[in-house]
Amino acid sequence: MRLKRETEYGLKALTFLAASPPGSIVPLSNIAQSLDLPQSFLAKIFQKFMQYGLVKSHRGKSRGYALSKPPSEFSVRVILESIEGPKLFDRCVFWNEHCGDYDPCPLHDHWKEVKKLLVESLEKETLKDLSLREA
Repeated sequence: MRLKRETEYGLKALTFLAASPPGSIVPLSNIAQSLDLPQSFLAKIFQKFMQYGLVKSHRGKSRGYALSKPPSEFSVRVILESIEGPKLFDRCVFWNEHCGDYDPCPLHDHWKEVKKLLVESLEKETLKDLSLREA
């Protein structure tokens, strides 16, 4: 399972928002400039975050984005799935798309055991945890 560059940028951007003072509305241009990321690419990522309810968009005088909840309420799993899609953890880590319960690879049963541990770990890990590590 390989994560997209989009996921890396999204995690960086959300971690940046999590490190901002609570309730802060941060313009996308500030996030992009601070992290040296392409603003147009971030805009697409933030659309996905809005669809998943991770961020709120603010218009008008204080235009920008804010987290919709405290960082401690966002699991890393939900963040990853918001970008990669809800079937992220159904993918085989050993082969691309051809492995699944319907067409298992030789390591499929082992992956199912490891996947359970991985998903549990990412469910416990929060955006707050990530932001504290980055500080």
